[in-house]
Amino acid sequence: MAELEGLEFGKSDFVLLDEVTMEQFMENLKLRFEKGRIYTFIGEVVVSVNPYRQMDIYGKDTIDAYRGRELYENPPHLYAVSDAAYKAMKRRAKDTCIVISGESGAGKTEASKYIMQYIAAITNPGQRAEVESVKNVLLKSNCVLEAFGNAKTNRNDNSSRFGKYMDINFNFNGDPTGGHINNYLLEKSRVVHQQEGERNFHSFYQLLRGGSEEMLNSFHLENDPAAYVYTREGAESTVSTTNNDRSSHKAVMSALEVIGFSKEEISSIYHILASILLLGNMQFESDGESVQIVGLEAVNHISELTGTDPDSVTKSLLYRTVATGGGEVIEKGHSEEEACFGRDAFAKALYERLFGWIVGRINSVIEVKNYNPVLHGKNTVIGVLDIYGFEIFDNNSFEQFCINYCNEKLQQLFIELILQQEQGEYEREGITWQHIDYFNNQIIVDLVEQPHKGIISILDEACLTVGKVTDTVCLDSMDTKLAQHPHYTSRKLSPTDKTMDFQKHFRIRHYAGDVTYSVEGFLDKNKDLLFQDFKRLMYNSSNSVLKEMWPDGQLSITEVTKRPLTAATLFKNSIVALVDKLACKEPYYVRCIKPNEMKSPVLFDDARCQHQVAYLGLLENVMVRRAGFAYRQPYARFLQRYKMTCEYTWPNHLMSSDRDAVEAIVTQHGFQDDVAYGHTKLFVRTPRSLFTLEQERAALIPILVLFLQKVWRGALARMRCRRMRAIYAIMGCYKRYKVKAHFWEVERRFANVRTMADYGKSVEWPTPPIRQTHFECIFVQWWARQIVKNIPPSDMLEVRAKVAALTALSGERKDWGVSRAWERDYLANVRDCPQTSSGFIRVSKELRNKNEYSQVLFSGFCRKVNRFNKSTDRGLLVTDKYVYKLEPKKQYKVLKRLPLDSFTGISVTSGVDQMVALHTSAQDDVLLCLQRGQLCPNQDRVGELVGSLVDHFTRSVTCTFRIKHVFGNTLFRNPFSLSSPLLHSITQCKKEIFTK
Repeated sequence: MAELEGLEFGKSDFVLLDEVTMEQFMENLKLRFEKGRIYTFIGEVVVSVNPYRQMDIYGKDTIDAYRGRELYENPPHLYAVSDAAYKAMKRRAKDTCIVISGESGAGKTEASKYIMQYIAAITNPGQRAEVESVKNVLLKSNCVLEAFGNAKTNRNDNSSRFGKYMDINFNFNGDPTGGHINNYLLEKSRVVHQQEGERNFHSFYQLLRGGSEEMLNSFHLENDPAAYVYTREGAESTVSTTNNDRSSHKAVMSALEVIGFSKEEISSIYHILASILLLGNMQFESDGESVQIVGLEAVNHISELTGTDPDSVTKSLLYRTVATGGGEVIEKGHSEEEACFGRDAFAKALYERLFGWIVGRINSVIEVKNYNPVLHGKNTVIGVLDIYGFEIFDNNSFEQFCINYCNEKLQQLFIELILQQEQGEYEREGITWQHIDYFNNQIIVDLVEQPHKGIISILDEACLTVGKVTDTVCLDSMDTKLAQHPHYTSRKLSPTDKTMDFQKHFRIRHYAGDVTYSVEGFLDKNKDLLFQDFKRLMYNSSNSVLKEMWPDGQLSITEVTKRPLTAATLFKNSIVALVDKLACKEPYYVRCIKPNEMKSPVLFDDARCQHQVAYLGLLENVMVRRAGFAYRQPYARFLQRYKMTCEYTWPNHLMSSDRDAVEAIVTQHGFQDDVAYGHTKLFVRTPRSLFTLEQERAALIPILVLFLQKVWRGALARMRCRRMRAIYAIMGCYKRYKVKAHFWEVERRFANVRTMADYGKSVEWPTPPIRQTHFECIFVQWWARQIVKNIPPSDMLEVRAKVAALTALSGERKDWGVSRAWERDYLANVRDCPQTSSGFIRVSKELRNKNEYSQVLFSGFCRKVNRFNKSTDRGLLVTDKYVYKLEPKKQYKVLKRLPLDSFTGISVTSGVDQMVALHTSAQDDVLLCLQRGQLCPNQDRVGELVGSLVDHFTRSVTCTFRIKHVFGNTLFRNPFSLSSPLLHSITQCKKEIFTK
């Protein structure tokens, strides 16, 4: 337990400090770091200090010690918070997430890897092969993403130059079944330029230093990073043994194979890396009139590696194809500067698309496929966020601006979920405590992302403005619009501040400190400046992987395309979506601290660490926890878990409320002074009280299990006794000779019906004796039960619909979808339409509240055809009261609503097409073509629509609904009067379906 750590190691939980002051907090943090205790709790938050050395605290024994234990039973560790998140997910079927935050070099990437390793170690005790395969892919993906997304910086040897959020999906057993990776803002500018002392992405050095001589020769490369412009800066950088390029290259190659990349795909990846390196060495010269490439050998090599034509490569580098307003296509030659700029833009785009393709390829392997909650149980998720930390460099550019904005959003989420939520809960529950003041950085978030006024909006406006708009003009616009903002300044607004330059710098007062940004290059990095010629060049490549990466290259130069969103807007949208995704999960936090800038395992920089503690809000978090309670639970849930520990509440209490029953439990254990009673929850101040309850509950569980086993065994014995008595009674009734003879004959003929495909339907019955004809009725009832019992009640609605469709369409239409599952509400199905299902669900709820319908009979996408033979995409929603025609492109706006009882019939064809005509009493027929769905393009949904309508009208009031079939040009009417009684019972209908 955490309490077992001696005082020589300091306090294992900052909540236990004698006084909550910055001095005591830093003294305790420093003491634990010096004693090798790099983890410390703040309630359920783990504070982690980067040790800058290997520590023997992550082995199998440590994993076993933390598995299944409560958060407060063991010393602070990453495994403790990992296990807490896993237990919350498994026990309560609730999605959780682990947010790892801190500045660059604080150890976030390593923390995420240890969390992944722990989750992999404690799952799949049965060693099922498919689960092990998923775990291997999830773990190996880290190795690949680090190689292509991480780089050495002046602060960190293995700095993540992209943001990563991974969702791990678990089945009802708690075993991982798949996952999904989202990546954010790859620092693609690093491909062509690095600051002094830093390196390009690891993948380049791993290829050049770890690739075999044969491989490098095939790529026209040398085993020397200094030979290439893009890797020259970091060629001599000293890298720790953990980042040894040769061994890392072998590990990445192995990981790619384990994940499922084919040999051709792996080869294509390194072909692209080689092309980028050769592009960096390409030089241009000008003779005053035109620009030429110095040496065409590099062009031939790049052409060979990318599967393109050498002339096309040369043309794309030296010329730009432009379409005039009149549709004329002209070629405009580049200047030497423009050619260099285009080359670098092409190299950055190549790497960015490569990285995005790798992430997408990994997702295609690990994503959960064919998941059915009915069959597989609820799918729960643990999210792990490893994203770039707050950065302050000597020269802070567009990338640092986006990274720091991201950290502002995450800090705001931390404030809302930990500080505001904690204090707000106490106020709602009526718990008296001292309010804690904290810094709310929403004002900084608004400074960046506010519409029309924020910095991103100003940047986008500058990028969209026609004409020559420079970075300086953009800075002037920011100075004008943000002059009064308390967290923004520039040299123009503060002329006496000589740390900034005129027309170059602006400064934002972030929660983590003041950061001065250089506006140079902001506009170029914000807008997509890659020439369309390069996109078409790659799309026309003979390399299928490259072609897949550049789908936008299929557009011709004359095609009008929508202006793409800027990089800042795309990043803002993705971060807002990320925060929304995290906010709907139960969060667990790991707050990482960098002890020094020297990467020393013994140096603790007090000022540096105190600055991080301040901007991470750790002291305020301690105050909230110290003033509040470590544990809180609704009365009903607390009672459900601990009622067996009190004689007055087990098995069920007779008190007036759950609150009184909880109070009885607390009083019996003597915890009156350690709890507070809210309006709906019980609050426990110290973990010790909860630990005592858990111990007593664990001791009582075996006793309760034995009691339940005893009761169940008695019930089974009584059931067997009753069954035996029934058997003897039946035997006594059949002692007469004729009955015996008939019984034996029946037994002989029907001895093996349980193993027969038709359960004895084809067996001929013997002539029964007088008054013994009921045997056949008994058999028919048994046979019907054998058929029906395999159908769960949840599927009976679908069965009735299929029976109705069979009655209406059998013999008239070859394929009407009987062999597949009918889901009916396809617009609300996430798998069928993942991009729009949430919008439809919202509209469906509004319509349900407005029109008070109780059931959706059918919904799906369709093509609506009018009398002029013109078709448009529409959404069809059929309820038990109305039929709606929706506009999917306008948030499912209702275009038309018709009462369901106004429809008199439906016409379908006998072919495999999806054409349907709905007939109304007002002769205003609706002609449409159902869409088959994205996941299963061969689906026939006509039968499903017909069956749903026929079944609904059959079980409703008398109507004159008719089914029509179109054969050729002749309309075949098959009246189906639903006012008549149901022609078949459910058993008989099931028999027809089974026979079919």
